[in-house]
Amino acid sequence: MNPTEVSEPGRKASGQFMKPLLPLALATFAVGTDAFVIAGLLPAIAADFDVSIAAAGQLVTAFALTFAVTAPVLGWLLSPLDRRTALQLALVVFTVGNAVTALSPNYELALFSRVLTAVGAATITATASSAAVAVTPEERRGRAMAFVIGGLTVSTALGMPFGNMIGHVDWRLTLWAVAALGVIAAIGTSVGLPKITLPATSLGARLAPLRQPRMIVTLLATLLVMGGHYMVYTYIGAVTADATAGTFTQALTLILLAWGIGAVVGNLLAGYLVDSLPTIRVAVAALAAATVLLAISPLAVNNLAVVIVWAAIWGVTDGAPSVIQQYRLVSFAPASAPVLFGLNSSAVFLGVALGGGLGGIAQDWLPVTSLGLPAAVLALVATTLTVVHGKRARTETSPEAAPAGR
Repeated sequence: MNPTEVSEPGRKASGQFMKPLLPLALATFAVGTDAFVIAGLLPAIAADFDVSIAAAGQLVTAFALTFAVTAPVLGWLLSPLDRRTALQLALVVFTVGNAVTALSPNYELALFSRVLTAVGAATITATASSAAVAVTPEERRGRAMAFVIGGLTVSTALGMPFGNMIGHVDWRLTLWAVAALGVIAAIGTSVGLPKITLPATSLGARLAPLRQPRMIVTLLATLLVMGGHYMVYTYIGAVTADATAGTFTQALTLILLAWGIGAVVGNLLAGYLVDSLPTIRVAVAALAAATVLLAISPLAVNNLAVVIVWAAIWGVTDGAPSVIQQYRLVSFAPASAPVLFGLNSSAVFLGVALGGGLGGIAQDWLPVTSLGLPAAVLALVATTLTVVHGKRARTETSPEAAPAGR
């Protein structure tokens, strides 16, 4: 049973459970677009503010670090609020932050606005995920989480290309477009999301799951596998340079689109699988597949047709773990969902930062086309940790050992 007080509409017909998820998915789509599109706009931003591209890149760093630090903290601080109110507040902060960035006359104000935006974004992801769990029957929980988290993955397939297209005219227009998405999501939340009240729980009770090794292992595995993925993805233009020679922009767009579509497929597929299979098996399969796809990347990146196919399959292995790991966390401790989802978001964004940093360092001793090899090592460690702890968990009473496969 869901630990919430939810209005009766939306529980009676199976199709109705999707309705309140739409504004949640739109909100995460806005967050995903905002988080990743800035990277493609850095040259224009640097020129506008008369700073180096490296300095402009700190706008991305400030956003990612703020997101990682504040997500679990705000997940706990705002947990007493009903989910609709918390999401409305987060969307207001997010929208204002993007508007301030778009209006910024100088670099310093833009940097501050990215921090402000990240505070709103971090709250949106944790709140949207916990709201999706609350309004959805348990047997459909995986699909609901996949749908909401799918907003983030769809943003990589569609939001980033469209955002960069708009940004070629004026980078500030992209931020205005993202702010508009925030406004639409806020309206959708107000109209379509019921009031959802989580049960009153003490701070100690909410943090108690963090003393369980399985929580730490799950979060660490997320961080490592995301680090592996983004060690390659951050430098995908350089990694696939041989395959895109002569038509760089158009060919790279096709590669990124294939990857994004694959990520969406992986996201949705994971949602169905965790609703019907033991999550430990699904998790191991997804992590192992990521290891293989990263390991073979040096063999796939020299031919355009091959790299497009490879990128699509690789995208599946990137989109799946986000749903699987979040599902496992909420299965372990549903009452601590806001805090755990915040921590999972932190693990994802720390993994993004880790991958980018290690990828840059690795290029001092490896060809850029071979970045998939150290990336595969990170994914392999994540897989190994999950397998070892999964075997240990079989001897204990746990959601993963339940008959329903939780």
